[in-house]
Amino acid sequence: MTNLTRTLEIRSSPHILRGHGVDVIMFNVILALIPATAFAVYAFGLSGLFTLVVALVSCLLTEQLFTRTRGKSSSLRDGSVAITGLLYGLTLPPGLPLWMVAVGGFLGVAIGKILFGGLGNNAFNPALVGRAILQAAFPAAMTTWTPAFASNRFSALTPSTLTPPFTEPVVDAITTATPLAAWKFGHELMGTKELLTGTVSGSTGETSAVLILIGGAYLIARNMMNWRIPVSILGTVIVFSGVLHLTNPENYASPVFMLFSGGLMLGAMFMATDMVGSPITHRGVLIYGIVIGLMIVVIRVWGGMPEGVMYAILFGNAISPLLDRAIRPRVFGTGGRA
Repeated sequence: MTNLTRTLEIRSSPHILRGHGVDVIMFNVILALIPATAFAVYAFGLSGLFTLVVALVSCLLTEQLFTRTRGKSSSLRDGSVAITGLLYGLTLPPGLPLWMVAVGGFLGVAIGKILFGGLGNNAFNPALVGRAILQAAFPAAMTTWTPAFASNRFSALTPSTLTPPFTEPVVDAITTATPLAAWKFGHELMGTKELLTGTVSGSTGETSAVLILIGGAYLIARNMMNWRIPVSILGTVIVFSGVLHLTNPENYASPVFMLFSGGLMLGAMFMATDMVGSPITHRGVLIYGIVIGLMIVVIRVWGGMPEGVMYAILFGNAISPLLDRAIRPRVFGTGGRA
């Protein structure tokens, strides 16, 4: 009978069993976005597909251009800029002129990422930076929406898609309002079923809340997302909008409508959770999420625009370093802060 000798090795800390690199995390984020992206192409057809492709390619080329001009090796392999391009495309109207899509992708990466020093140094989400620039420069085009599931969506492009640069886009006569715009300016509420299934007008990838939730749940299960951020954002929106709805149901939409309309799900699951732009402490991310949730409801209810997710997250990115500075972990074995 053979005697087996087992040796216990005691080593100094840190005891790291397994880690995920940037490329692995970004690959899993792409996997999590595949359902919502596929649904976007199915819902909006060729215009949605072209919008996503141009957004992705413009971000990739911008990253490659700046890394080469600075004499650095290509950073495309880590997948970070691919996520930026995909998320950026998912936030855009499916009929947006493609030259505008390319301009926003270039400026989003150049200003929102490269200008700050590249991956890990950007203060703001680059995808939202690109969209914010387009919102300020082309407000009419950014608020023109095409209906989902048009009968000819796979055989013809939306007329505005191929608009030449610096010319007036050709607006289709069948453009419609988003659920948030219909509620804010006409007090028309979309049904819960339509909001859940994504059969409504809106940005390319924000219509199917269920598929976005599935992707977010996948990342949470893989421990690649801080679940406190989406939970605090969504919980704040539910509570705040619920209180308003109870006080005056005729003037304030229900929490269910607020939760599943617009870009809330996409922003809470995939943009506010950006590891660079969000706080690092548990208390910090809770405050961060509460602030974003409050701003979303305030802008939707009392602001001049029907949607406020983009500005709320950018504001959250801005205060994130302040939260990290104010809420520091206690140094082990001392009575002070780090």
